[in-house]
Amino acid sequence: MRDDLDLPPDGPSNSRQGGGSDAQADGVGTEAAQAEPQPSGRESEEQLQEQLQEQRDKYLRLAAEFDNFRKRTARERQEAGTRAQGDLMRRFLDSLDDLGRVASVNADAIADPRTIIEGVEAVQRKLLKALSDAGLEVIDPVDQPFNPQLHEAVATEPALSPEDDHLVARVYQPGYLFQGQLLRPARVVVKQWMQ
Repeated sequence: MRDDLDLPPDGPSNSRQGGGSDAQADGVGTEAAQAEPQPSGRESEEQLQEQLQEQRDKYLRLAAEFDNFRKRTARERQEAGTRAQGDLMRRFLDSLDDLGRVASVNADAIADPRTIIEGVEAVQRKLLKALSDAGLEVIDPVDQPFNPQLHEAVATEPALSPEDDHLVARVYQPGYLFQGQLLRPARVVVKQWMQ
């Protein structure tokens, strides 16, 4: 008798279970759809406008913060430069006072010009010391090889031997480097060997 029945391989009980689970899934989906109402076009547009306004506010705050940062760093950089210049000027004050004392010497009371020259030389040494402490280097290349990156040849003179060729004979005007930067080349006379 069992052979007469043409039942599907899954059997009727399986189809009921499958159908029941589809029905349950449909029921759950329907309940979820009913629990979360879809926003209307107008509500969705209002939400987008609110989000846009929030982003715009964030952008404006960020732009204002960056502008304040830029102004603050520019002000701090300027103040640092002013402080550095003030420190440099402070180093010159003693030399300036000494120069004022030399200039105010009564020429009639002191007949020895050598004393005045020594005073000026002392002020020059003090001033150069203050400048070298700040990072200035004097280029005074007597008897050194001519270097076109640091020296400017203004004249030549004959060398006495081939070993003296292209050596600096005299310095007309010293040059200066400040922390590795050339401020002024040394103007020099260069020896040249004539064969």
